[in-house]
Amino acid sequence: MSSFRILLSVLFTAILLYTICVVVNHGWTLFSVFFSDLAGMNWAGQFNLDFSTYLTLSSLWVAWRHHFSPSGIAIGLVALIAGMLFFAPYLLYHTYDVKGDIKALLLGKKRA
Repeated sequence: MSSFRILLSVLFTAILLYTICVVVNHGWTLFSVFFSDLAGMNWAGQFNLDFSTYLTLSSLWVAWRHHFSPSGIAIGLVALIAGMLFFAPYLLYHTYDVKGDIKALLLGKKRA
């Protein structure tokens, strides 16, 4: 579990630093660039569509893990928009919350 926690920390740090550099150099133009790439029917658009499906699936998993409660749905929506900037700290927190129990991490405490 400690290797997984290290990986989550590295992933979060990498995407945070990269995001800061992009925002400094290009501003907050994420959505216009994202949708123009999708409309362009090119490899950048294909990647964006693929990544969007991953974000949708991870968002649904987060909401499901919280039994589709109002707070679970809200957390799922945050996961949908924030991606790894949300997902890595979310998983890191829950690895400690469930004391390293992978079944509880994946299913939530009630289902595990």
